Amino acid sequence: MRESSFQVFLKELEGGGVVKGLVVEGGAGFSRKELDELVKEAMELGAKGLAWVRITEGGWQGPPSKYFPEGLRGRIIERTGARTGDLLLFVADTRQRACEILGELRLRLGRRLGLIPEGGYEFAWIVDFPLLEFDESEGRYVAIHHPFTSPKEEDIGRLEEDPLSVRARAYDIILNGHEIGGGSIRNHRPELQERIFRLIGFSEKEARERFGFLLEALQYGAPPHGGIALGFDRLMMILCGSDTIREVIPFPKTQKGTCPLTGAPSEVEPRQLKELHLKLGL
Repeated sequence: MRESSFQVFLKELEGGGVVKGLVVEGGAGFSRKELDELVKEAMELGAKGLAWVRITEGGWQGPPSKYFPEGLRGRIIERTGARTGDLLLFVADTRQRACEILGELRLRLGRRLGLIPEGGYEFAWIVDFPLLEFDESEGRYVAIHHPFTSPKEEDIGRLEEDPLSVRARAYDIILNGHEIGGGSIRNHRPELQERIFRLIGFSEKEARERFGFLLEALQYGAPPHGGIALGFDRLMMILCGSDTIREVIPFPKTQKGTCPLTGAPSEVEPRQLKELHLKLGL
């Protein structure tokens, strides 16, 4: 995309962002009104904008088309597999936000165009998550899953020199596009856990104060271990054909956090507060 002269894309790329694309098969037939609605939806999802290009028999049509030289167009076609009659959608933003916005648009378009088959169960494992990401607001690396997740063995040597390239031994299981479970293999070697604590900005003293019990326990020879947590409510939602877990969870809450069935939360008696050494400062 750096070969284009489309300033919206170039500005985002220069700032460390990315340009992500989505192919809508047969989407070149969308009306201008439908395309405007897509742009509106994308912006409601947090996009700064949504660029679109129709691929027609007469060539490329759309606002950014004139900024794409022929060589770049060829590489986009090769990379995306788009064909005549398709629609290309582009979002320029941070990698995470661009993926999230286009991912949601993809799901909405799939439902709208009847591309998602009903009545089936499609499973997928998601693996190779990054171990860390850099938090600009805090100015440090943070764990994407949690700081006790083990890195992949073949990536451990890059922990200090290239932390963002290190993959986690974490995994999610997906059913029909919904995450129904997730987990990870944990660190069982104290020296590896200490390296990760240092990477996310913990001093040795702070790590000992907050997680000394864990580091000490690992010294006694913990075996490799891990686990997975399954979302039973979400699984029931899919099996029942519902669009929300509120229809299947035993005790759904209102938007204010109250439970219509049990009347929770209820008032707390002074005796209960005293037992817990709590004092209300209302």
